[in-house]
Amino acid sequence: MSLHDLPPPRKRRLGLVIPWLLAILVAVGWTGGWIWLRGEARDRMDESVETLRQAGYDISWKTRGIRGYPFRLSVVLEEPRIREPSGWGLEAPRLEADARISSPSSWIIAAPQGLTFVRPVGGPVRVEGKVIRASLTHPAEVPPRLSFEGADLRFQPGAGAQPFGLETAKKVEFHLRGNKEVDEGLVSFRVDEGRARLSGLLGRIAGERPVSIVWNATLTRISAFNGETWADAVRRWVSAGGRMTLREAGVTAGEAVLGANRGTFTVGPDGRLSGVMDVTLRQGPRALGAMGETGVIPQERADAAAAVAAARAGTGDVANATLNFQAGQTTLGPVALGPAPKVYELR
Repeated sequence: MSLHDLPPPRKRRLGLVIPWLLAILVAVGWTGGWIWLRGEARDRMDESVETLRQAGYDISWKTRGIRGYPFRLSVVLEEPRIREPSGWGLEAPRLEADARISSPSSWIIAAPQGLTFVRPVGGPVRVEGKVIRASLTHPAEVPPRLSFEGADLRFQPGAGAQPFGLETAKKVEFHLRGNKEVDEGLVSFRVDEGRARLSGLLGRIAGERPVSIVWNATLTRISAFNGETWADAVRRWVSAGGRMTLREAGVTAGEAVLGANRGTFTVGPDGRLSGVMDVTLRQGPRALGAMGETGVIPQERADAAAAVAAARAGTGDVANATLNFQAGQTTLGPVALGPAPKVYELR
């Protein structure tokens, strides 16, 4: 052998070093990219919070952490709290939001220790369950794609708060979707196998039997639904000719059923719902009587509405009637029940 045979091993060593150098460069580049994305997520979150605060929202948290390296962005908020101008609010011991690096605009949000929603008049309601999570995608669209799912939920009003209609629910779902091609939004809500709180209206009607709720509607001119506050967004949507078309709605409480398959609504200048829908009532007199006994509507009006439902009852104790929301009032047939539902508060 001669010394001229030595160079080949050097080439082999160089061939082993180059892949390691490339791997290190990729790791450094990936780390830098993840750090940049983490900063972008933090900055955009801060910008959104500041915009909401200027619009009158109260938003805070005790601590915020952004983790998930190398393939995810995970935002953890301890003791987050949000209040919107009309008084509705949401708070939780801990919120966890998670997105893949490959899809940073698609988030899964979970409340592993439960949450509390605050009603402007009724007060706080604590919610715990086996599953409490939501998904948010395409946040720049109007509306964003939002879904909420809760399984085996328990509802407990806070100290001094007014009762909440449900005590438990096997499943709760909420979905918000947009369709840019026709400028529409879809809103759907569902409660399966709920158990009514016996001290409330649903408890009086349903007794020990399950309660189910469904709502499915489309909103036209949804791109116009934007503004600094909820009231501003509703006003702009109405001014643009926006309408809500009911596709399906119903409340089942024991033997009593309120159902609707069609209706068209808007919002009046007084902030109250305006429109008409055809309804089907089963055990209508009993349900309306309970509404009078619990003070939801005046007793004499409940009695008059129960008489209308009884007069129009056909086969199977089912009555067909028209529910009107006009001039700030709700009427069932010829009977005025009370004020129309309020969509936003006037200032």
